[in-house]
Amino acid sequence: MDPILKALLGSWEWRPVVLLVLLGLGSLYSRGWWHLRRRGHSHLASGWRLAAYWGGIGVMGLALLSPIDTLQSFLFAVHMIQHELLMMVAPPLLLLANPFPFFLWSLPSRLRRAIGGLLVRKALFRRGLRFLTTPWGVWALYVLTLWLWHLPTAYDAALRHQWLHDLEHLSFAGTAILFWWQVIGAAPQIHGLLGYGFRLVYLLAALAQNEILAVGISLSQSPLYPYYQGVPRLWGLSVLDDQRLGGAIMWIPGGMMYVLAVVILVAAWLNHEEKQMRQAARARLRPQPPAISPPQ
Repeated sequence: MDPILKALLGSWEWRPVVLLVLLGLGSLYSRGWWHLRRRGHSHLASGWRLAAYWGGIGVMGLALLSPIDTLQSFLFAVHMIQHELLMMVAPPLLLLANPFPFFLWSLPSRLRRAIGGLLVRKALFRRGLRFLTTPWGVWALYVLTLWLWHLPTAYDAALRHQWLHDLEHLSFAGTAILFWWQVIGAAPQIHGLLGYGFRLVYLLAALAQNEILAVGISLSQSPLYPYYQGVPRLWGLSVLDDQRLGGAIMWIPGGMMYVLAVVILVAAWLNHEEKQMRQAARARLRPQPPAISPPQ
């Protein structure tokens, strides 16, 4: 095995804070899942939801603790893989697991009721949350975060300062969770379940901006990020080729995640329409009670 690759594969970084947060979130979800399962809510506390949640936690751990986190200091392309895992893979998995009710049921009953009270329809907190998380406001925040961190000055600063790098990762994951929350419709549905057409436009607009940024990085004729010019080059990959590869990762695999979400959403929409048509057909075929003539 290549000695560089061997050394890198052994470079797992067991950061205690990251481990504690990930395991803590996983434990809370599992506790709530078990409580609901014992109460007979197996339709909600299903095995696939538990697997999806822990899958999302695992992807977060892979991005932040594995050799990926070491390699991203040397290769822009690997840094892009890390960002895609944090924004395009882990958040959808976590939200497909619908974590909010499970977190609630992991808490003591008094605290659970207090949080529930904050989210009733006319509660001030709910109205504030609704105002702060408007769908297009969340979309703009998600896109702005992505573009700002890819500005050369911000990108290089994050690579040179660990606290700033952590902030970058938190902002990527946080805004991505808000974005995918609108698409997937996980609880709490502060804005109700958004329509299929709206969510399609929402996804396609996100896909378009992603491709613009990715193409700009891929087709750049000069290195955009000076940091990578000052680190050892691995496996003979030049700075410019590494940058083009990273842009291609955002462009194709990153874009395909949006396309996959669009395909799933279209399939769900067609299935919904088909069910409505069947229900309407059954209603038309249902025998009507005979009309009773009024007495003369």
